[in-house]
Amino acid sequence: MTDETSAVVARGLRKTYGRTAALDGFDLTVPRGTVCGLLGPNGAGKTTAVRVLTTLLRFDAGHARVAGHDVTRHPERVRAAIGLTGQYAAVDETLSGRQNLVLFGRLRHLPPRTVRRRADELLDQFGLTDVAGRSAGTYSGGMRRRLDLAASLITTPQVLFLDEPTTGLDPRSRNGLWEAVRTLVADGTTVLLTTQYLEEADQLADRVSVVDAGRVVAEGTSAELKTRSGADRIELVVRDAGQLPAAAGLVERVTGGPVRVDREIRRLSAPVTDRITALAELLRALRDAGIAVEDVVLRRPTLDAAFLHLTGGHPGGARTEVAA
Repeated sequence: MTDETSAVVARGLRKTYGRTAALDGFDLTVPRGTVCGLLGPNGAGKTTAVRVLTTLLRFDAGHARVAGHDVTRHPERVRAAIGLTGQYAAVDETLSGRQNLVLFGRLRHLPPRTVRRRADELLDQFGLTDVAGRSAGTYSGGMRRRLDLAASLITTPQVLFLDEPTTGLDPRSRNGLWEAVRTLVADGTTVLLTTQYLEEADQLADRVSVVDAGRVVAEGTSAELKTRSGADRIELVVRDAGQLPAAAGLVERVTGGPVRVDREIRRLSAPVTDRITALAELLRALRDAGIAVEDVVLRRPTLDAAFLHLTGGHPGGARTEVAA
């Protein structure tokens, strides 16, 4: 994948505020027609990167291209090719929901009939048909968020930027957005998604880029990043605490790894590489040794664990986002 055939390319982006580096050598490549999940602790630089790539913020060094256009030289071409939903709803609260969508459609130069049809489709898709004639100022926070998302989809952008789009949405609305994103990508749109919901990245992203301290510190598929936080593990609970030592010996022999023993709940766990083969061999060995097992499970690393491992365990909210 070359820079010329990618939907989003960033190389060595830097943006500082005084002595604080919001972006510090930020590199990113997003292939066309894919979803890239941008993850990182608060203050890592995710929103700054989105604002730079959508021409809302000038950067100090580096270069960036979006939809084949240089962000600095041709910002108007970039804006014509993208859609953007920021962290906060940006709808006109004096207009009704339908009027907001029509306004956005007309600003994108859609024909009146097309605008009305598309507005009705989006109102239905995001569960706003019943309140379409009400002023957006009377909407709940979640309803305004859904309207904002609908506005960003009034046209089919080449590249759609979603900055924490499902914050404040209920599960049904979140699932609706996920389906909308999948449909757009199936039709060729590229999506760059920042999110605090790791499940969201797991569900939607073809590739995930982990950002920390203003730069990408790891990238890959969700499965690839999970493996970087540790191996799969076998966990089992024996029925008789007196058989823990014998069971631990069998687990160590089969897995070849160190065994963790929790005597209080009679649980053993160990890392494993060939998970299915090891599980079958272990169950046979336990049966042959007459060791009764109450529970056995294979656990895979989670994206949450990968996130904490790759960012040094920064808890969410431990940093302050630099405002621009």
